[in-house]
Amino acid sequence: MSSPDPQVRAARNPSTSPAVRGPVVAVTGAASGIGALLTERLAASDEIKQVLAIDERRGECASATWHILDVRDPAIAEKLRGADVVVHLALDLDLESDAAARTAYNVRGTQTVLTAAAAAGVHRVVLCTSAMVYGALADNELPLSEDAELRATAEATGVGDLLEIERLARRAPRAHPGLNVTVVRPAVLVGGTDTALTRYFESPRLLVVAGSRPAWQFCHVEDLCSALEYAVLEKVDGELTVGCDGWLEQEEVEELSGIRRMELPSAVALGAAARLHRIGLTPSPAGDLAYTMYPWVVSGSRLHDAGWRPRWTNEEVLAELLEEVAGRRTVAGRRLGRKDATAAGAAGATVALLGTAAVVRRVRKARRRI
Repeated sequence: MSSPDPQVRAARNPSTSPAVRGPVVAVTGAASGIGALLTERLAASDEIKQVLAIDERRGECASATWHILDVRDPAIAEKLRGADVVVHLALDLDLESDAAARTAYNVRGTQTVLTAAAAAGVHRVVLCTSAMVYGALADNELPLSEDAELRATAEATGVGDLLEIERLARRAPRAHPGLNVTVVRPAVLVGGTDTALTRYFESPRLLVVAGSRPAWQFCHVEDLCSALEYAVLEKVDGELTVGCDGWLEQEEVEELSGIRRMELPSAVALGAAARLHRIGLTPSPAGDLAYTMYPWVVSGSRLHDAGWRPRWTNEEVLAELLEEVAGRRTVAGRRLGRKDATAAGAAGATVALLGTAAVVRRVRKARRRI
């Protein structure tokens, strides 16, 4: 017999789709980059009830509910009401951004989102920083565990902001009891990204510092999004690292890329990089160079233990990166325009030699004074 209650009849009708019981997820920075990719992924998932997309402009995901505002606006608390999880991806890590303005946006934005999430009754916030927070040091273990000490300094682009975000993440559960914070730290991100490390492969020669021991581990943005989805669905929590399995030695990178090296002594390379950045010729500070000198490979053990696996290998991601940067020319971190690109091969050596010569001249002058 049919039930007189239409809701019961609907529940018994096999053609009627059951209601999704998954979480309501808010994504900041949802209109572009990783935020846009994650928003589309979550909106298409049968395990997600609803996606609230937050950005300063509307993105392309039609199935998300959009809220247009700056993440630093305290009014964001109202937009987060009803959300179970917030994924905060509204960060400015642009190499060309003013450093002070970038820090003010990143830190204030994260503070506001954490406070607003707690006020709105959200029970989990997922933050995305970088494996760069571990620091690139000669004595780093290969690979680093999630619990390894964060030994980075604020000398590389955006790393100071990421370290401050990590500190906010650790303090948030104490300041807001009931709020859980998950931090995801990807390796070198590839897939529509522009960083000092992706620009390294736009150079006519791969700068290698004599005596260094680089190890290259990549993370495709698709793998990052799948790791973030694991965190959203609470399949794993805490501090997470994500990247391809294993790593590539510098010699393997050179063989796969077909780009030859230019080797310089450490003092010369670091001194030249510092001087070129100080006089405004390059966007990258000398601290970025350390991440091409020493290993900062991560294990991803917590995600692996939860059943997550990367779909991409280091070799595949490097191949995609090389395809993305084909035709671009960057010298000492500065991207050249079309007019300059024809001379890029000579320019790389010229810029390096100019920086080197300046360092050598200062050393010689100092010695004469002694």
